[in-house]
Amino acid sequence: MYNPTVARLTYRALLGRRRALILFALPALLLLLAAAVRLFNGADDQIAADVLGGFALATMVPLIGVIAGTGAIGPEIDDGSIVYLLSKPLKRPSIIFTKLIVAIAVTMVFSAVPTFLAGVILNGNGQQVAVAYTVAALVASIAYSALFLLLGTVSRHAVVIGLVYALVWETLFGSLIDGAKTLSVQQWALAVAQKVSGEGLVTSDVGLPVAVSLLVGVTVLATWYAGQKLRTLKLAGEE
Repeated sequence: MYNPTVARLTYRALLGRRRALILFALPALLLLLAAAVRLFNGADDQIAADVLGGFALATMVPLIGVIAGTGAIGPEIDDGSIVYLLSKPLKRPSIIFTKLIVAIAVTMVFSAVPTFLAGVILNGNGQQVAVAYTVAALVASIAYSALFLLLGTVSRHAVVIGLVYALVWETLFGSLIDGAKTLSVQQWALAVAQKVSGEGLVTSDVGLPVAVSLLVGVTVLATWYAGQKLRTLKLAGEE
């Protein structure tokens, strides 16, 4: 299912100059913020949890997920270069699976790693805060990548839709409306992190069994449906 050639092309597209600047800028901003908070407030477990939850998990991870997930396939569909891959003897679900692996890898590297480093800077991983939010970033990276890869497959406005979901639905409605919290990748990831961190530092409005089921279900269904949608992209010679 994993194709090295497709992976290499996808990595090259995602880590091009323009996207790479954004991918590096967000983690750098988190690390600068963590250093500034530590300098002015010292080591504090609750402040560390607030910074990692409020910026790293709620903002940085979904934004990087949007960039990596939609960028793994959306531009190729928009400019028509996807025809090159579809003309090769490759199974289309294999193309989707390979691009998903690349998107997950990129999202994890640019979100989970700086999240852990920021947690260490903030409080030296006291109460396992850094590890908890790193785990949350890792599991969220998988679900976000699958969701946004699907968006990149089905819509030319995937980036806009992804930003609306990540910044409006999860951040705004997810914090105000109880029902919206159940449909939030952020809350699912927090449920996993809650089991790792110290008592009361990380909380989620979704139970762990439900969160894990939704994380797995959404990832599998989004990947499967993206593969099915790619099957419907017909080449001119196939008509």
